[in-house]
Amino acid sequence: MTNGHLDVIRRATVLFDEVIVAVAGNPSKRSMFTVPERVGLIKQSLTDLPQVTVMPVDGGLLVDFCRRVQAVAVVKGLRGGTDFAYELPMALMNRHLSGIETVFLSGEPRFEHVSSSLIKEVATHGGDVSGLVPDHVLARLLERVGRVGQTENGQPDALG
Repeated sequence: MTNGHLDVIRRATVLFDEVIVAVAGNPSKRSMFTVPERVGLIKQSLTDLPQVTVMPVDGGLLVDFCRRVQAVAVVKGLRGGTDFAYELPMALMNRHLSGIETVFLSGEPRFEHVSSSLIKEVATHGGDVSGLVPDHVLARLLERVGRVGQTENGQPDALG
């Protein structure tokens, strides 16, 4: 969960009365957190938004999940043209399979360079990713990459 994701979710709540954040595993990516861990972190990030529900996607296609929860649209955040080129074929296939539309929201420009993969890589190598993820996500990320006892800028804290 990056602050870019949070921005898109918050803006989606203006467009829809109810927003379901679908958390899926991606077999082509090596996730740092399990789906249940990610669900927990996302829920913690969205406690101020009662109209948002966070749910794991238990395998299968996104459109099948959307049918089960009776979603009327899929919301995707776009950081730039590369994201659009990647997301458009999926949006068209989802519409072909189920009739569900995809709503694209342009990302906040200050988060255009932020991706979860890049966050993981930078944090793993000691870089400062504070301000790019919620504080509780940052703490868990630093713990997971073995940087417990360090401040966000990589310096030892009073306990480390």
